[in-house]
Amino acid sequence: MKIKLIIACALLSLSTVDAYAFTYAAATKTARLTAVRDQMDLGAGAGKLEIGTAGMATTCATITLNDPSATVSGSVLTLSGFPKTVAASATCVAAEARIRDSNNVDVVTGLTVGTSATDIILDNTSINSGQNVTINASPTITHAP
Repeated sequence: MKIKLIIACALLSLSTVDAYAFTYAAATKTARLTAVRDQMDLGAGAGKLEIGTAGMATTCATITLNDPSATVSGSVLTLSGFPKTVAASATCVAAEARIRDSNNVDVVTGLTVGTSATDIILDNTSINSGQNVTINASPTITHAP
């Protein structure tokens, strides 16, 4: 009984470790991002980048990704084939984005959207249905330390 309690306490203390208190090896970062890319490419078709309102309550625009969708170099995944332009499917204020595979399974969620210093950079976050939505720079995902 005493041994079980010690193990439980040790596991509890491990769960409170700050994720940034450690560093992944370079090969591990590359492998993790390669797995993300492979998940984005699952299914019969290409994955997609969806731009939407906060909480993805409304999808404003859906951008079909290349297949394969990205390249991985070290600790950086870069989406391929940008710039891309699509017609908006709804009127909204863009605030969030997600990447889904072709089966509509979320792969990356919670991406920020704005006109600067965000994960997905647009020229305007006020989007009208039918308006062209362009992403000029190739979005990247950088692995944390």
